[in-house]
Amino acid sequence: MSSTIEFPFADDEALPTIPIALSYADFSVSANALLDTGSTVNLLPYDIGLQLGAIWEEQTVRLPLAGNLAKVEARGLFVRVQIGNLEPVRLAFAWANASQVPLILGQTNFFREFDVCFQSSRRTIEIIRF
Repeated sequence: MSSTIEFPFADDEALPTIPIALSYADFSVSANALLDTGSTVNLLPYDIGLQLGAIWEEQTVRLPLAGNLAKVEARGLFVRVQIGNLEPVRLAFAWANASQVPLILGQTNFFREFDVCFQSSRRTIEIIRF
């Protein structure tokens, strides 16, 4: 059985973002995440990882980033993500050692867990979880 939630695609936004809640250990953070179909991975800024109680030195899986972020070190981190009233899901993030990067939901593994429909004429973003 699938569940669906819609978000407005605001006229003043150049890029599609949705509000999400992230949790890790005993901490939670609310943030707006960029939906990026061209991003290979989910990307978590360093400061949000710290707010979630993650410890950089304890994350042993190193992940190479590409493009503008090729020089930024990243480590793997699994984070529980809640989108509206949809069932929470555990997503893999590349936790970047930089706070000036956006929180990105990308192909691995956000777009493998959710179907997303950008409805330009209705100015909405529809998120579907199966």
